[in-house]
Amino acid sequence: MGYSVGIVNLGCAKNQVDAEVMLKKLEDAGYEVKDDPSSADAVIINTCAFIDAAKRESIDNILEFAKLKNEGKIKAIVVTGCLAERYRGEVMKELPETDAVSGIGANGDIVKTVAQALGGAKPQQFPPKDKLPLCGTRRLLTPAWYAYVKIAEGCDNRCAYCAIPSIRGRYRSRTLEDITAEAESLAAKGVKEIILVAQDTSKYGRDIYGGRLMLPELLKRLCAVDGIKWIRILYCYPDTVTEELLTVIASEKKVVNYIDLPLQHCSGRVLKAMRRAGDRRSLTELINKMREKVPGLTLRTTLMVGFPGETDADFEELCGFVKEMRFERLGCFSYSREEGTLAAGMPDQIDGEVKRRRLELITEEQMNIMQEQGGAMKGKTLEVLCEGIDAESGLFIGRSAMDSPDVDGSIIFSAAAGRPRFGEFANVKVTGCRDGDLYGETVPLGG
Repeated sequence: MGYSVGIVNLGCAKNQVDAEVMLKKLEDAGYEVKDDPSSADAVIINTCAFIDAAKRESIDNILEFAKLKNEGKIKAIVVTGCLAERYRGEVMKELPETDAVSGIGANGDIVKTVAQALGGAKPQQFPPKDKLPLCGTRRLLTPAWYAYVKIAEGCDNRCAYCAIPSIRGRYRSRTLEDITAEAESLAAKGVKEIILVAQDTSKYGRDIYGGRLMLPELLKRLCAVDGIKWIRILYCYPDTVTEELLTVIASEKKVVNYIDLPLQHCSGRVLKAMRRAGDRRSLTELINKMREKVPGLTLRTTLMVGFPGETDADFEELCGFVKEMRFERLGCFSYSREEGTLAAGMPDQIDGEVKRRRLELITEEQMNIMQEQGGAMKGKTLEVLCEGIDAESGLFIGRSAMDSPDVDGSIIFSAAAGRPRFGEFANVKVTGCRDGDLYGETVPLGG
């Protein structure tokens, strides 16, 4: 009897790429892949363990599928990903309903692991992290028109609050040729947008190309791939955003004028405690340089509030920075005290209510900024990738080059002159903005 398998992928896009590689291995081995994992014989829960909220989500999903298993609706639960790697033997001990626990280094053996779990063997395996495959053919979990491309694995930055280096290991880049070949394969399947991800994309290549930062060269090669229309860059590190990189982004038509630059804070004192470089002045200079070199740049950042020792003055400085910089896109989260990190043992941990209030203030300020920026877009025409339709209103939903999937907003539009197909581009004239989303209507080319 043939078995079916489904996957629940949690966490970041990098984890999603791992999930897609595992799914393809299982499909090639003869497993039927179910879009609804609750209807499969075996379910893989590819977990995240970055912060407490992510760990809770992972555990909740395991418990949810444990109920289905107890009801006889599924046969096996396989736990993979960061929670499995970080907590190893604890997962099956605390959650005995699981049938297999595999660290990230065992992803390449997923076919064997699922077979053992279905056979009742209860495997637990944690090979070295560098056994995690850097690449492989994938069964995409994204819509057919875009895909994430992981250009490196692991991290060497050792920020005080972050457990990723201990979970994912040292930074390991893929080769230029390997990534380009994957982009060509994706383009042949109809993918129009590739989104480059790594724990630190701007450090790409330094470990395997004699200390050289090779993201600019990679971008040039990817721009030569026929069929790819947009190339987007996520997760750059401020220290490695070079003038060469900015020149390539500005000059290459396929590279969208969008950079994700997680800054975490602007206070020099807080950044030093985080084991990150810079201060408000240096970061302001960098951002001004980026905007000067890349006209029309959409700059996305991520900020953290409530890091141990963050004073009211530090937070006020951060608020002033947000108001001054007027980031086009911004995500903010509260510091999570993660065992095994340097910050977990620091004095002056911030009260939860204080963290929540600070988070609310930053989020509110950014929403005001985005509403003002969106209002200024009224009357402009944008190229929009159509991705869906709202069944209730009949309006189409899409993204411009200014928006990355899942983390940014949408453009909601009507189409008087013909129905656009999903995965195709349309020209949309902006008519308004609400809650960070733009609204508009299609116009003819050049309209």
